[in-house]
Amino acid sequence: MLYILKIKGTEKIPDFVQIRDSEMTLVAYFRLSQVEQGLRKNGFTEEILEIKKIIENIDFGIIHEYTSK
Repeated sequence: MLYILKIKGTEKIPDFVQIRDSEMTLVAYFRLSQVEQGLRKNGFTEEILEIKKIIENIDFGIIHEYTSK
């Protein structure tokens, strides 16, 4: 199980995405503007479309549970 969190940035800090494992350990952290590149770099190549769709649909500050296939 993974937890996906979208974080709203400020004027100087961009929006980010965090992906955490079942123990809430940070697994991936990347800019919202670079979702595909961030997912590839962190080893989520096979799940890019699914995770990208989730990221696009969740609100900032909400933790979404995701179970990989």
